[in-house]
Amino acid sequence: MKYLICFLTFFSFLTAKSQQYFDVTKFGAKRDSSAKATSAIKKAIDAAVKVGGGTIYFPAGKYLTGPIHLKSNITIFIDAGAELHFSDDFDDYLPMVESRYEGVDVASFSPLFYAYKAENIAIIGRGLIDGHGEKWWHFVEGYKEGQPRSKWQQIFDQHNKDILLPDDPRQMKRGFLRPPLIQPMYCKNVLIQGVTIKNSPFWTVNPEFCDNVTVHAVTIINPQRLAPNTDGINPESCSNVRISDCFISVGDDCITIKSGKDLPGRTKAKPAENYTITNCTMLSGHGGVVIGSEMSGDVKKITISNCVFDGTDRGIRLKTVRGRGGVVEDIRVDNIVMKNIRDQAIVMDMEYAKSNPEPVSERTPQFRNIRLSNITAYTNEAMYINGIEEMPVSEISLHDVVFEAQRGITIKNANDVQLHNVRVNTSVGSSLKVDQSSRILINGFETAKPLQDKSVIVLNNTKQVLLENAWPFPETKKYLEITGDQTKDIHLKNNLFEDELILVGKEVHTQEIKRN
Repeated sequence: MKYLICFLTFFSFLTAKSQQYFDVTKFGAKRDSSAKATSAIKKAIDAAVKVGGGTIYFPAGKYLTGPIHLKSNITIFIDAGAELHFSDDFDDYLPMVESRYEGVDVASFSPLFYAYKAENIAIIGRGLIDGHGEKWWHFVEGYKEGQPRSKWQQIFDQHNKDILLPDDPRQMKRGFLRPPLIQPMYCKNVLIQGVTIKNSPFWTVNPEFCDNVTVHAVTIINPQRLAPNTDGINPESCSNVRISDCFISVGDDCITIKSGKDLPGRTKAKPAENYTITNCTMLSGHGGVVIGSEMSGDVKKITISNCVFDGTDRGIRLKTVRGRGGVVEDIRVDNIVMKNIRDQAIVMDMEYAKSNPEPVSERTPQFRNIRLSNITAYTNEAMYINGIEEMPVSEISLHDVVFEAQRGITIKNANDVQLHNVRVNTSVGSSLKVDQSSRILINGFETAKPLQDKSVIVLNNTKQVLLENAWPFPETKKYLEITGDQTKDIHLKNNLFEDELILVGKEVHTQEIKRN
């Protein structure tokens, strides 16, 4: 009797476990992509929902489908050898759903994978997801201002009459907004793992207002030149996000952290916070890891570590503009290798678009408390920091960083900046230029390849500088150049170089330079 009870218990366990799997082919999905499986997939999800959830299973084969809407406690399992090919018929992505597009809340085409206020959802497996984005890209690229409105644009207009618009509303008025490939909204406990994703119509993995998101061991490939705005992973206004062990090569930024644009973002006021990004490799892309420019709801407590960028336009990039508002703060970047960087290895630019100074208000963005360490970069330009007059970048530090670059570091409109054990080898221009900034600590700064006609460090209209522990290489002819009639309070301490390596402009008051 005891053995019978054990057998029945084990059989019940197996039966319950088997009931958790819902094979889409059993619901009518064709494995040869001869017909759209949209309805069959929906039936499988509905059947799983009736028993409290389960795994929607795609065995090896090719499946053609329209959008897939996940519900709570649903896992999409795309097995090795299985391929999901999404339709490029725009009508399949109607009716429009609540979405967010570049930081603005709208109703638009359904994302390819979509979930709204769901919990415990996942997309996993070793299979392929192909968004077939080419038709979407061509429609947007071919659109001309003033041409007759398509039916999709007219539907968009009807759904978005009263939305909050950003400062520059032109893209919203265009009224044809490509859908993200994966966009869960207001969801909890989201997992995306193992799958390969390619050819996204727009942003690829784009959680919005979600909590506890994990993206692990995912491969994302979008064409470098032909696929506009096909960012890899863009968690926006989410909390507790982990991105790890991913490979990304795309037509825009690889990983981007955002929190809404302008008034719409400030109104929602939902920050992106508590993110960890680690052990990722990024190839083509406008940026490796980017924060902004849509950061109006704040970006806080972010760590980026143990990553390789090889061939991106930029490495670590923070960008914003007057009108965004929002604060980017408490950012840690450590143990990064960059190579073949087309533009800058590190960027903190508060003039992503040109604008005029204005009084400090909720429209004024802020960058502060950003710490970078243990970085090696081969790049065109080492680092570019550009604050705005009314709100300088503040509390920035570099520790143990090496740049091999065409051009060096530029710092403008910044306060409280520390450079410790930084080496910058350039082929054009100075290794470090500081302009209109204050409270700058330069400790052990060097170049191993000094240029004979350029000073290693140039300070212009800069106040409260402590330059210490400098030991220039013997070939150095000009180490420090000090210019600008606003330059004040320059301290030189414990340095191993003679006065002939210092150039001082006639406009600089000599009493402002203090040798200790």
